[in-house]
Amino acid sequence: MPDVTSTYTQQRRTHLETLAAQLVEHGLVGRLLGGDNPMLWVWHPTTGKQTIIFATPSKDGWQFLWSPNGQMSADATARTVQLLRDALSDNPP
Repeated sequence: MPDVTSTYTQQRRTHLETLAAQLVEHGLVGRLLGGDNPMLWVWHPTTGKQTIIFATPSKDGWQFLWSPNGQMSADATARTVQLLRDALSDNPP
């Protein structure tokens, strides 16, 4: 029987790593944390604002969740990065 926890953890890590790889292009910095329960710490180096991103499965596929009230499909990493950049900037839209 396959280890469901390991598969789940690897899928979560893959989504977070994909998101993290796109942060630098948009002036953000990130670090994967959490070992077997991975999460992504994201911060804006100019403003100092930061948040933690979680990846979780849902009925519609994987979702990214962050504070305050952020949510986006894990398939939409470019849009997620834009939303994060806006949320962590000094002048959000």
